[in-house]
Amino acid sequence: MDNIVDFTKMPVTEVYGSNCFSNAVMKERLPKNIYKEILAVQNGEKELTLEVAEVVAAAMRDWAIEKGASHYTHWFHPLTGLTAEKHDSFIAPTGDGRVLMEFSGKELIKGEPDASSFPSGGLRATFEARGYTAWDVTSPAFLKQDLTGTTLCIPTAFISYYGQALDKKVPLLKSIDALSVQAIRILRALGNGTSKRVFTTVGPEQEYFLVDKDFYDRRPDLILTGRTVFGALPAKGQEMEDHYFGTIKERVAIFMRELNTELWKVGIPAKTQHNEVAPNQFEIAPVYANSSAAVDANQLVMETIKNVARRHDMEALLHEKPFAGVNGSGKHNNWSMATDDGINLLEPGENPESNARFLLFTAAVVEAVDRYALLLRSSVATSGNDHRLGANEAPPAIVSIFFGGPLTEILDNIAEGKSGGRSEAGTSIRIGVTSLPALPKDVSDRNRTSPFAFTGNKFEFRMVGSSQSIATPNTYLNVAVAQVLSEFADKLEMASGKNEVIQAIIKESYSKHRRVVFNGNGYSDEWVREAERRGLPNMRNAVDALSVLARSETISLFEAHKVFTKEESESRYHIYLEKYSKQINIEAGVTIDLARRYIFPAVTAFAGSLAGDAAALAAIGAVNVPQAKRTKKIAELSAELYDETAKLEAVLAESQGIEDAFAQAKSYFERVRPAMDGVRTRVDALEKLVAKKVWPFPGYEELLFIL
Repeated sequence: MDNIVDFTKMPVTEVYGSNCFSNAVMKERLPKNIYKEILAVQNGEKELTLEVAEVVAAAMRDWAIEKGASHYTHWFHPLTGLTAEKHDSFIAPTGDGRVLMEFSGKELIKGEPDASSFPSGGLRATFEARGYTAWDVTSPAFLKQDLTGTTLCIPTAFISYYGQALDKKVPLLKSIDALSVQAIRILRALGNGTSKRVFTTVGPEQEYFLVDKDFYDRRPDLILTGRTVFGALPAKGQEMEDHYFGTIKERVAIFMRELNTELWKVGIPAKTQHNEVAPNQFEIAPVYANSSAAVDANQLVMETIKNVARRHDMEALLHEKPFAGVNGSGKHNNWSMATDDGINLLEPGENPESNARFLLFTAAVVEAVDRYALLLRSSVATSGNDHRLGANEAPPAIVSIFFGGPLTEILDNIAEGKSGGRSEAGTSIRIGVTSLPALPKDVSDRNRTSPFAFTGNKFEFRMVGSSQSIATPNTYLNVAVAQVLSEFADKLEMASGKNEVIQAIIKESYSKHRRVVFNGNGYSDEWVREAERRGLPNMRNAVDALSVLARSETISLFEAHKVFTKEESESRYHIYLEKYSKQINIEAGVTIDLARRYIFPAVTAFAGSLAGDAAALAAIGAVNVPQAKRTKKIAELSAELYDETAKLEAVLAESQGIEDAFAQAKSYFERVRPAMDGVRTRVDALEKLVAKKVWPFPGYEELLFIL
């Protein structure tokens, strides 16, 4: 233990990237020609050869061993939504009782984990076990270090024996390629001959709760489901608004310091941290990165949050709604498009050409969000998010875009054929035909009620759930935008007068799709009615939202851009439905178990003690009226709890027997969840009547206010 380095006491510049095999490290350790080859592969200009991989593997092995690594793993994203890894050692026996430390280019490029036990949605049978992992060169390798040792982790894609995607990374990479192809067509038509590739960037803001580990260990519902299935609100919740951006408690600050250090070591640029709205709720946000690396980084962020919390005798809760009645947790997905030579395509510019480009790409996003609103809604459809969306703490289930006044005015005036809009500085805005002055950098306010808000040079997709992999939302978003860009490109490539055509495309597109733009309060009932009047869809639950994935037009969209085959699309539809049902099934089982094995015994014992006290008083001719009423109320609630528990058990058994995946998930949503609420209502009422010292679980007061 004496040789463990305390990185929290080292300068950040020395810590940052120390456990990341980044491009900077490769530049130092690889021959110049090999490093150039890797950069070309990363940019999609060349395919990786085995000869290049051999050189990289040797350098990566030496670097990892120097830092104490004995094993390596292909680290990938199966359809569980988590990550997976199978560790192999570097050792190679020599035959004379010694070993060499070896790692070949072939081992770097390809691994072979068992594919039969991961969700495949029918793509693989149980007996079809072979699957392959393939090195993703766009995301850097890194080291995982703990008290058990050091492991080299190589980010990879995961495919079946027949090449089908069994993970979330392959579709993401394909969607980035699809968007790049169409965006480059647009740029070429606009006269850009230098940019070679467009990629998407993401910066996910991760929210989470921390609770004391002792309290967590005494809550089976938190251990098994990630959320509390019971829990009465304390006298104080978040209504004083005193936690948001408040002073960070010392215990939490120490945790955050170590968390930052662990993330910086693997090259994750954690930048911002603060107290969130609910008590014991927090947020961490990184600097933006290319989508492939950002997806890997966010999975590491979630894992690291939980690991570091345990070192400080706390547990991190990533569920979207671990506590009823207080703010839930999301993951704001800040998304943009950029070229390989540094142009942010959603950045307002300083000349007519760059602003015309900005408005054209912005109009494409508006059309994509309107046309494919249901697809985007399906990308965040989980059982956890069902507790959160539309609950005045997160965006509604209605997908809309926020622009703010100045940019909305500009786009509205273009759509209506007027001379332009007016910036905050009062400058007339025209596009293409006459001089277009620079748009203001902050062309909008911020709107925390909007599901899809423009925030200056990016869009903030606020519907993503805190426990989700961001791979799926970004894949769907990339494909939706790619489709619209392809249609814009068709028009531009056939046009002779580019300026007039650009203006016509923006005018036509925004005129048809500006119904999706809403700058008001997304939490209000008035917006729900207004959205219905506009014809915007409002899918309130995950099950209905997931049904979009089975539609022929959705399958055709993914096929057209070579992101999913028909079979891959259908597999995901079934996997996500089954995951929804399984999660509710577990929660319902926990609800029944806790009610019968914990709540009933505690309540019965307490009621018995009250009855004994009442009998003693009666023996001396005295009556405690409040106590008698309390005993009666407990008896009534106990009887109701017994009936509600039996009802839940019955509807759960019926739902378990349904074979069709959609019908089963629908039953879990429409029947099992309401039955769980019936049990919870009685338990929470009993918690308020039973003495705290005999209640079997730590309550919300301890979980939310003690750290």
